[in-house]
Amino acid sequence: MCGIIGYVGELDSGGQTDGGAVDSVGAIVHEGLRNLEYRGYDSAGVALVGASSGLTVAKRSGEVDGLTVPDVPDATHGVGHTRWSTHGPPTDANAHPHTDCAGDVAVVHNGIVENYEALKAELSDHEFTSDTDTEVIPHLIEEELAADPDADLLAAVRRVEDRLEGSYAICAVREGNDRIIVARRGSPLVLGRGENASFVASDVTAFLEHTRDVTYLEDGDVAALSPDGVEIVARGEPVEREVETVTWEADAAEKGGYDHYMRKEIHEQPESLRQTLAGRLDVDAGDVDLDVSFPPGFLADLEEIRIVACGTSYYAGRYAARLFEDLAGVRATVEIASEYEFGAGRTPDRTLVVAVTQSGETADTLGAVRRANAAGARTFAVTNTLGSTVTREVDGTAFIRAGPEIGVAATKTFASQVATLAMLAVAVGRDRGALGAADARSVLEDLRGLPGAVQQVLDEEEQVREAAREYGDGEAFFFVGRALGVPVALEGALKLKEISYDHAEGFAAGELKHGPLALVTPETPVLAVLTDGARADETMNNVTEAQTRGAPALGCVSAGDEYDTLDVSFEVPDVGVVEPLVANVYLQLFAYHVANDKGRAIDKPRNLAKSVTVE
Repeated sequence: MCGIIGYVGELDSGGQTDGGAVDSVGAIVHEGLRNLEYRGYDSAGVALVGASSGLTVAKRSGEVDGLTVPDVPDATHGVGHTRWSTHGPPTDANAHPHTDCAGDVAVVHNGIVENYEALKAELSDHEFTSDTDTEVIPHLIEEELAADPDADLLAAVRRVEDRLEGSYAICAVREGNDRIIVARRGSPLVLGRGENASFVASDVTAFLEHTRDVTYLEDGDVAALSPDGVEIVARGEPVEREVETVTWEADAAEKGGYDHYMRKEIHEQPESLRQTLAGRLDVDAGDVDLDVSFPPGFLADLEEIRIVACGTSYYAGRYAARLFEDLAGVRATVEIASEYEFGAGRTPDRTLVVAVTQSGETADTLGAVRRANAAGARTFAVTNTLGSTVTREVDGTAFIRAGPEIGVAATKTFASQVATLAMLAVAVGRDRGALGAADARSVLEDLRGLPGAVQQVLDEEEQVREAAREYGDGEAFFFVGRALGVPVALEGALKLKEISYDHAEGFAAGELKHGPLALVTPETPVLAVLTDGARADETMNNVTEAQTRGAPALGCVSAGDEYDTLDVSFEVPDVGVVEPLVANVYLQLFAYHVANDKGRAIDKPRNLAKSVTVE
């Protein structure tokens, strides 16, 4: 996601910390930002606090190496941030840190403040200079300090964080205050404990060369960092958190202790989904706010939604097409972008073309958008990347807000794409009057349960690892499902072939007996999606056909259901129409562990690139 680094401590006359030579506090913070670049970002900034020079802020869009860190010789502490845009484009003004009106308080923030618009309305007498949700935080701190001049920064931050809704990791500094105050809810923060120095960061990689003694903050923790150490408060009471010694090397630390970015990103899905959904669901009203709009009457007159995409995004589109038809009452088709033509018999002003692209730069998808624009159709993008080419060429955009994805094989972006498209389907259905409030509430409840359900699957990883060891040497693998299980089967097969180089096929389960059954042997494991939304009983009939030919069968099964003949059964939590999406996490883990056992180059599979920018 984004990157945070903070440092408070003493430097001796030679510019030393206990971890080695540095020029200044500013140099330590800048170095930490460089160590966090792997997380992905589009802007960077620092705030330094000097004993006599006060608060100095520098920030800009672009690369960390392009950021000029101010020379503040008397700086005692500072914070830095690399931003991945969610609210507002990547500009100098939107870069962190953000300050209050007086310029006395500076804040960096990861996560999303869901109620920032309401808070901003309450701060109508304050001057805002950015489009971000983060900027409300320093102004709220300013209000707290003005209301109680005797309050310290720690008390002010504690009161402010009680007013914030959403997920966050916050670091705040104040002119005239010698501490960094941090708070965590939903976004990770780790503290580094050095000799006469303290660090805070999103990942230990930011400060690993200075100290390996760390403390991981828990949700609800607020902490004050000083050269003398760390004070942690939880629910108003001082607490002690365990100090651990990091044994990873730097390259492993960048991956949060995981061996590969892909596995790290699989495990980031609960948080990325929270970011995708944050501030967008009004479950009680059965409504969605994606901050997008269409011309009056356009959705009511809509005849067709055409989804264009490639690879994993294409499978996300196939999942969404069923949701658009079921929830929005509109015909939906999905086409591989490289094959797309607008085609005869369609009415351009009653057609919505939705381009799904993680990077926003996929050449085939951009080509499809241009053909749709030329035909006069309205175009819309679902993407992860602010400022990407597709956002400039379509009429509207919804951002999936999944954070950067470094592994070539897409994982968390697939989940966030489907979740965003599902919200769009609800919004279109409600606008068209095709979806009642009660039915919308049911779908939104399912979406709200997604992060927790995915976490339950991740907690069962050892079961998947064992299944991968037992069945990973198969000659070929077949992934099957029906209805919403079909795109998940296709995506599961794609993941396995991308990173393990094994032959894998995904298809509708009913097609087994129309040809593929000839390939089934005891050496061809079948992996099946047997959940709500995937016509589980019918699919199981097809799985049984494969089992009678000797094939082992592994099934992702809705909680409470049992299929006794399965060789392995993975339990999927009850989340309605998005259960197949949760089942997909089991398939991702299976692909990962099969490939890992075979020693494959998981993050950079042969012949593949993260963003395909040529046709």
